Amino acid sequence: MVTLLLFAAVCCAAPVGNAISAYVALTTGATDDGGIAEGGSAADIPARMLTAYKKAVRQVGKHVPTCRGMRWPVLAGIAKVESNHAAGRNIADSGDIRPKIYGVLLNGSGAGGNTTVFPDTDGGTWDGTASGERAVGPFQFLPSTWESIGEDANRDKSADPHNADDAALGAAIYLCAGGRDLTQRSQLEAAIFQYNHSTEYVSNVLGWIDQYTAAAKDPDLTNVSGKVRTVIEAALAERGVPYSWGGGNANGASYGICCSPSGKSGANIKGFDCSGLTVYAYAQAGIRLPRTAAAQAGVGQRIPASLGKGALKPGDLVFYAYAPGRDSTIYHVGIYVGSGQMVNAARPGTVVRLDPVSAMSGFAGGARLL
Repeated sequence: MVTLLLFAAVCCAAPVGNAISAYVALTTGATDDGGIAEGGSAADIPARMLTAYKKAVRQVGKHVPTCRGMRWPVLAGIAKVESNHAAGRNIADSGDIRPKIYGVLLNGSGAGGNTTVFPDTDGGTWDGTASGERAVGPFQFLPSTWESIGEDANRDKSADPHNADDAALGAAIYLCAGGRDLTQRSQLEAAIFQYNHSTEYVSNVLGWIDQYTAAAKDPDLTNVSGKVRTVIEAALAERGVPYSWGGGNANGASYGICCSPSGKSGANIKGFDCSGLTVYAYAQAGIRLPRTAAAQAGVGQRIPASLGKGALKPGDLVFYAYAPGRDSTIYHVGIYVGSGQMVNAARPGTVVRLDPVSAMSGFAGGARLL
C-alpha cells in the first residue's frame, strides 16, 4: 500500500512534448486484468485518415446535394477493407500518402484475383503504368473512375487519389451517386455493391460500418449547453487516442514519459493519461487545471463520495482513490457525461473511450467547475 500511495499523487505525471496521433478503437467487451472494458485494436484508424473521413462527410453535400446519411463510419468501412486505412504508409499533414498504394495490374493474368483486362486510361498518371490499369490510393479507385468523381478536397489545386482528403471525398461522392439515402440499409448495401460487385464484399464492409458506428455512438447531450458542452465534446472527440503515461496538455495529445507504476512508458506514445485528458478538455472552455488527478480534486465545488454517483452532473470531474475519503490518495480522474458514463483514459494499453463510472474502483466523488 505504501508504494501505491506514492504513485497516487502522480497518476498523471508532468508531460513533455506535444503531438497528435489518434486511433479509433472498438469496444469488444473483452476485459483487461483490471476488469475494465478495453477498446479492440483490430479497427485502429490513423488520426489523419479519420480526419479525412470526417472532412469528406462535411464536404460531400456540395457535390451531391441530394445525398442523405453519409457518415464517417461508412467511409471507414470501405477504407478498412480496401487498404486497412493506408496501413504501413506515411500520411502527411496535407493528406498525401507515401509510398503510394497500388493494386495489382488488371491484365487478366489471374494474379490477385483479376480475370478481366482493363486497358490503360491515364497513361500511368495515377497508377504508375501505361501497360494497363490498377486500382490506386486508400480507396482503390481505377483511374477511369477517379476521372469522373475526383475532387480537390484539401485545396492544393489537385484532385489526387493518393491524397487522403481527396480520396475520401471521392469515395463519398461515388457512394452518394444518384442522391442515395444511406440511412436506408437497402440503399447503403446498393452503394457498397456498386463499389465492388461482390456480396461477400458488401457483407464485410457492412460489418465494419456497424462496428465503427457502435464505437462512435455519442451520449445524449440534448440538454447540455455552454461551456459544459464544450468540455464534453472536446473529450469525446479524443476517443480512440492511445493512453500515454504523462501524455496530454492544454494543446492536445502529446508524447508521455517513463514510467507508470506497472512499468509502462509513454515516451513513444502520443496520447493522453487521465488528467492530461481533463486538462485538455477543460482548456477548451478556458479553464486551467492542475496536472495531476489529486490536485484537480482541490478545484471547484467538491462533490463528496457519500452523496453517491447520482449527485454527478455532465461536465463534472469524477475521482477514484486508493483510500476514498483521503484526497491525497486519488489516483484517477474522468469526465462525467451523464447516464452513468464518463470519458476515460483508463490505463496503459487502452484508449480514450466511454466507460461506466463503475469501471474504476475506489469512487471518490467529483468536482464541479462549471
